[in-house]
Amino acid sequence: MNRLRKIIVFLLIGLFSAHLCWAKDMIQIKGSDTLINVVQKLAEVYMAKKPGTMIAVTGGGSGTGIAAMINKTCDIANASRDMKASEVEKAMAKGVDPKRVVVAIDGLSIVTNAQNPVKKLTIDQIGKIYRGEITNWADVGGENLPITLYGRQSNSGTYDFMKEVVMKGEYSSALKSMNGNAQIIEAIKQDKSGIGYVGVGYAKDASGITVLDVARNPALGYYSPLNSADVKSGKYPVSRPLNQYINGIPTGVVKDFLEFELSSEGQAIIEKEGFFAIPEEYQRYNDSTLGRSYEVSQPLAGKVRSVQGEYAK
Repeated sequence: MNRLRKIIVFLLIGLFSAHLCWAKDMIQIKGSDTLINVVQKLAEVYMAKKPGTMIAVTGGGSGTGIAAMINKTCDIANASRDMKASEVEKAMAKGVDPKRVVVAIDGLSIVTNAQNPVKKLTIDQIGKIYRGEITNWADVGGENLPITLYGRQSNSGTYDFMKEVVMKGEYSSALKSMNGNAQIIEAIKQDKSGIGYVGVGYAKDASGITVLDVARNPALGYYSPLNSADVKSGKYPVSRPLNQYINGIPTGVVKDFLEFELSSEGQAIIEKEGFFAIPEEYQRYNDSTLGRSYEVSQPLAGKVRSVQGEYAK
């Protein structure tokens, strides 16, 4: 019996090795939990169209993906935030030329339990809640319940985005750190006093939660991340581009896959998976990254920042 098991194991190893040999092209993609599901779907469709290509998509957080790109252990880093100054400096020190491709738009969604009567918050209120300055739902028009904070772990790009763009300060020590968007959704479903933040693709069809309307200024109105027009126009105040970072201008199968993601077919898949297709200015920005003839004009470069512009801020 033991001999039979060994034979089976050797056969499986042989089949796996043969499969790797058969695959003439291999792409390693790593990083953002926000992007992992949609990029896995894009990879599945692309591999079906391009027999002989293998694409491995794994998570670990934006920081993990960017570190892998810097260390040349992945081809594409998924990132739900911009590269940091320290990351760009490390990349350049290792001879890596980080280039950014914007693949989707996310309306970062603030979510609560469906039984919570609070349906809208301002950016200021969200910041105070996550900094621990507001600790009871009664202080924002809800029931007399202590607020339970759910968020991401510190290597997450979404963790950083919330801290820098929304909170503009440090997280409360009461924050419950979760490993991913899906885990936050499941926790909120079970906790009437909970609040969390997730990519819109994870919130759109989730049951048992409420996706809050958010206002930058209450006098100017509250907006929903579920509304494509509000997200793309910037009226919804917690929208962001979702990025992929690569080493230099891409070539070969990596470039071909990126082109597929940005094609009308790829962008339709992104919309179907719950995120939003990128507007024209991001498409034009991507042209320069992909080595196309279009060069980013000065006004556009101010709106859609280059890697250097991102870490200089």
